[in-house]
Amino acid sequence: MNKISLIHEGKAKKVWQTEDQDLIIQEFKDDATAFNNKKKGSIADKGVTNNAISCRLFTMLGENGIPTHFVSQPNDRDMLCKSLDIIKVEVVTRNVAAGSLVRRYGFAEGTVLAKPIVELYLKDDDLDDPLMNDEHAVALGVATCEEVASLKELAAKINALLVPWFAERHLRLVDFKLEFGRHKGEILLGDEISPDTCRFWDAESGEKLDKDRFRLDLGGVEDAYSEVKRRVLGL
Repeated sequence: MNKISLIHEGKAKKVWQTEDQDLIIQEFKDDATAFNNKKKGSIADKGVTNNAISCRLFTMLGENGIPTHFVSQPNDRDMLCKSLDIIKVEVVTRNVAAGSLVRRYGFAEGTVLAKPIVELYLKDDDLDDPLMNDEHAVALGVATCEEVASLKELAAKINALLVPWFAERHLRLVDFKLEFGRHKGEILLGDEISPDTCRFWDAESGEKLDKDRFRLDLGGVEDAYSEVKRRVLGL
């Protein structure tokens, strides 16, 4: 399958049309951004690392009944996917208090939540991806009531699969962002699952192994991403 034309270039990926109108190629870049593109940089081999992690996780989720856009991994940097009409809702699931949950509500970082919290954000860079509720999503026309319910249900199922899977690899899944899209009448998980979209802490030491190392200038970003890849792939 070949790249025919560039459909879209985002902060972390390029999306290419293939010869098949139902299939696209996601090309993972090494660019790094934070705070809605206000901080920019590059992480060596990030694209290769995130593609490998995402392909492994999409495969695992698919084997466990989660519908995804993943088709195959043609090379180190590309993912062949089903073409999606992206739903402009970012679904964030939180298991442990960190990041904006701490800033907004005063949780102590590291507080284990009594039950996972699911948040919806409008996928709109110009508005800084604001937090919204179900009614906002419906009023804005980005999703129907039924679709919002499906997004939340899928996020809960994915969380229930990922938390123990990562725990077996000595990683704590603190929180993570998911994106979904429509494909031939079905809602599929899209985008990626990687240290760019998840907070991973080492289960024993609590060391941050995700994009917070870039956001917060903690250093060791490449090593952290590589360590997650090593554990996910069982290297």
